[in-house]
This record gives sequence, structure tokens and C-alpha cells, in this order.
Amino acid sequence: MFYLILKKMKQKAILTIAFVLLAIPSFSQLDTYTTTGLEIIFSLADIEDNGADQSSILRFAPVINIETMLNADMSDRFGLFTGLGIRNVGYIYGHYTDPEDGANYKKKFRSYNIGIPFGVKIGNLDKLFLYGGYEVELAWLYKEKTFEGGDKIGKITGWFSSRQELFQHGFLVGVQFPYGTNLKFKYYLSGFHNQDYVNAAGFKPYEGLNSNVFYFSLNVLMFRNLEFYDY
Repeated sequence: MFYLILKKMKQKAILTIAFVLLAIPSFSQLDTYTTTGLEIIFSLADIEDNGADQSSILRFAPVINIETMLNADMSDRFGLFTGLGIRNVGYIYGHYTDPEDGANYKKKFRSYNIGIPFGVKIGNLDKLFLYGGYEVELAWLYKEKTFEGGDKIGKITGWFSSRQELFQHGFLVGVQFPYGTNLKFKYYLSGFHNQDYVNAAGFKPYEGLNSNVFYFSLNVLMFRNLEFYDY
């Protein structure tokens, strides 16, 4: 049910953004500019493992998360944005059951993604405003670490790995504060893992593992450049 609600929200967001883009020519005072900011991510995951709800462990990812935004402000109260970002996304699962040996391990999953957001900004664009939108991402560098009793016993890395869904997407909402900082929440509608992946031993290590990553992040200068500051 929650997934269906999120799917409807995503469809409405896309339609709203498309409508606004078509309306751009009617605005005479269009102000376009670029900004580049950094993001510090605190992520978790909504996990369902073979029908059972499971919890995740908070993951802290301060690097490397950088994003350049193309802003199109149509007034001092309303604007659009898109851009290009590189983001370190993942989650920690403390109760992973290995299908090969049946043992329980702690797993750290993550990937570096290239993302393109599409969104709107509403409020005082020079000071405090809200923003929201939709983002598509391509996962290009995968890493998986396995721990037993606190010791790391395995690591897997791969470029454009078939172990996960290469194309990710989700919605984002946030609040921009004066002087360049903001808080953001993002939820991935796509699952993290490729459940059909078969390893060299003939097992499907992620079969039945439905994991939707979500995170809160602290962002600096995402919609502000230093020269915009008015002290």
C-alpha cells in the first residue's frame, strides 16, 4: 500500500513539473544560474526479507556527495531546478542470511550513483523556501562488505554490477535555510538489489530481499553560491 501511494506521488510530481516547464515561456523575469553543493547523508532502508519486515542500521556517508544545480527562478517566490550529482548511497543490514551456508551476517551495501533531479522551489528564494521533486540515478560503482562477529570476512566490488538495480529513482523533499544550508529527505521507489542475480555458485543471494533505501541529509551550498550571501 505504501509503495502504491509513493508511486502515485511520483506520477503527480512528474506531471506537475512537466506542466510548469511548458509554462516557462509565459514568465518574463526568468533568472537562470548554477550552484554547486555538498551533501552529508544519513541513510536507512525499508527492508522486507522473504516476507518478514527487518530493520537496518544507520549509515553515515559524508563523502563523496557533490551536486551541481541548474536553477530557473521565475519569480522571487517560485523556481525550478535540475542538475547532475554524484552520490554515495547504501544501507547496513545486520541480519542477512546467506543462502549458501544458512549463516547470519552483517552486510554493508553501497553504490556510487550519478543522478539527475527535476524539482520545484516555493517560498522566499533568497532566504527560506521548500523544495521537492523526483530524481533518476545510474548506479556505476558497487561495493558489498560482509562481517561476522565484528570482523570483516569478505568484500565485493564491481563497475555497473548486475548485483543491484542499475537504474534507481525516487522522490525528494527539503527545506532551504538562509546562508546556504538545507535539510533533505529522499526515498528510493526502486529496490536496491537485483533479486534475479545468480552468483558463481548458482545461488541467488538477494532473492526475496526487498530493500528501499531512504535518507536524511545535510546540504551546503546546494542552492546558494557564496556571492549570494547578504550579511
